[in-house]
Amino acid sequence: MNYAVIQTGGKQYKVTSGSEILIDKKSITQGAEIIFSEVLLFRDEDNVLIGNPFVAKIKVIGKVMDHIRGEKIEIMKFKAKVRYRRKIGFRPDFTKVKIEKIVREKSLDTREKKK
Repeated sequence: MNYAVIQTGGKQYKVTSGSEILIDKKSITQGAEIIFSEVLLFRDEDNVLIGNPFVAKIKVIGKVMDHIRGEKIEIMKFKAKVRYRRKIGFRPDFTKVKIEKIVREKSLDTREKKK
């Protein structure tokens, strides 16, 4: 099974072809293609490629499905003995992305001879 670990928005996601992920909101129109070039790890049937910090010549291509809002997150602040209590909340904005494929250049081989 092929999969990759990508980094976007300071977070890491394990993705496969056909999977859907929620990432922090990007200002990309719905239906547009998005390319993730910051691939930290790539695995196929034979081998595992680990980046330093990123794996070269591998890209993950996805399609923006929708822009949605997440569940409300409530934050409570409290200090004992001083009657201080605050309750605030917000709803984060997400972009739903469907991963179409993981592209690997043909010239890449982990067992290349060093020159």
